Amino acid sequence: MPRPFRPRAAVPAVCAVLLSALLAGCGEGDDQAEDLTGQRLDWKDCPAPSQEQGGGPAPSPLPGGRGEWSCATMKAPLDWDDPAGDTIGIALIRARASGPASERIGSLIFNFGGPGGSGVTTLPAFGEDYATLRTRYDLVSFDPRGVGRSAPVTCLDDRRLDAYLQQDATPDDAAERTELLDGTEEFNAACEKNSARVLPHVRTTDAARDLDLMRQVLGDDRLHYFGVSYGTELGGVYAHLFPEKVGRAVFDAVVDPTENAEQGSLGQARGFQLALDNYAEDCVSKAEECPVGDSAQDVKDRIATLLKDLDRTPLPGVFPRELTQTAATNGIVQALYSEDFWKFLTDGLERAYDGDGTILMVLSDSMNGRGENGEYSNLVPANVAINCADDRPRYTPEDVERRLPAFRAASPLFGEYLAWGMTGCADWAVPGAAEHPDVHAPGAAPILVIGNTGDPATPYEGARRMARALGAGVGVELTYKGQGHGAYNSGNACVQDTVHRYLLDGAVPEDGKTCS
Repeated sequence: MPRPFRPRAAVPAVCAVLLSALLAGCGEGDDQAEDLTGQRLDWKDCPAPSQEQGGGPAPSPLPGGRGEWSCATMKAPLDWDDPAGDTIGIALIRARASGPASERIGSLIFNFGGPGGSGVTTLPAFGEDYATLRTRYDLVSFDPRGVGRSAPVTCLDDRRLDAYLQQDATPDDAAERTELLDGTEEFNAACEKNSARVLPHVRTTDAARDLDLMRQVLGDDRLHYFGVSYGTELGGVYAHLFPEKVGRAVFDAVVDPTENAEQGSLGQARGFQLALDNYAEDCVSKAEECPVGDSAQDVKDRIATLLKDLDRTPLPGVFPRELTQTAATNGIVQALYSEDFWKFLTDGLERAYDGDGTILMVLSDSMNGRGENGEYSNLVPANVAINCADDRPRYTPEDVERRLPAFRAASPLFGEYLAWGMTGCADWAVPGAAEHPDVHAPGAAPILVIGNTGDPATPYEGARRMARALGAGVGVELTYKGQGHGAYNSGNACVQDTVHRYLLDGAVPEDGKTCS
């Protein structure tokens, strides 16, 4: 996408908040809905991922011969307000628990965020990272509705999407502004033309209801859940709708549920600026010379100059495409998601200063779900569709112009980029549901909420606000003093031990614990 969307969610007024209540009193069709809760999943060897899921080979056997991945499709109502109507398939993947059956707790369902990411491809890619959790849980993930193999949203073809993602995302004059808005209008119209059936039904509340159906179909009394990034918002919405069904749940890289789309974008501007500051300080603190600047400020000044130059004259990128200002910004943002990527950012900047935009463009392609073959997953369409269905505000160019000073103050490098991204839902075919999600979950079991002080995409403050919004006795906050998006996969022993003791043994940590 031309800009990283802030993950949002919404909770529209609906007939019922619990599946049982839905079945009992949300119109006709009770028999059909009851049939869905009793469906038996047909688990088989997983096929190679579809292009919508990102392509590539089928998942490899688990290391050490400790089992295979298996896949199935769960039927869910297209429209949860009409459970007797049409159904869609929700793609699932599972690895059975590796420990004794007598010690198995149940299924642990993962959502890795986006929104728009395929859990069916992501879980096996990181499966061994969760080997300890697998001793007592079946590891399960899924493609949320609108994503991958679950009624995927489709918009532009690959060639036109290339052009859309290369457009100038920070217009400097009226002509560039018109070009940006025209490109957004073309993209949004293509989504409506190709995916009108599914667009009204990809809200986070719909996915939360799918989660509860999944819980029942998998045979669990309660939902045991691990949500990352947008997955924390999905988990919070689930807890609000089904508080008495919450089991052991971890929210990592937490979305702030109190913010609207503008506030979320402004928070991301601050978050990515902080990550850039930390990257620059780290680079110049190394024993060897930093190859992209003599001081932290020099590093940032040189990046700003590079982006300004690219606005006028793009560099050769991944042939036949060029590295534009937008692609370079997107590539830098991608690299700031993880401290492990900082070395690639340094290499990409060094190459770009020598006239070669390849590495920054590869990073940008990764952010947008573009494969080496030039084909895209449906990450971008799904991300836009879910955000626009969730977010009520619709921002005009005039709104953005008024807010630009605040965004520039939050981040000289990323402020305008994120501010203009707010126009992405203009003239969307489906009205947005709410200003921000409702995650208040009185009576739910304790939920472990982990915030990373150096997180660029979901700034640290969101974890505390999520914990408070969940309610007293529900949100239990854990702070990780680190870098990058998320905490558990950083490898920090304190974080992982706390998560393991909670998920495996039910040991709820003291609220406010800190790991560093």
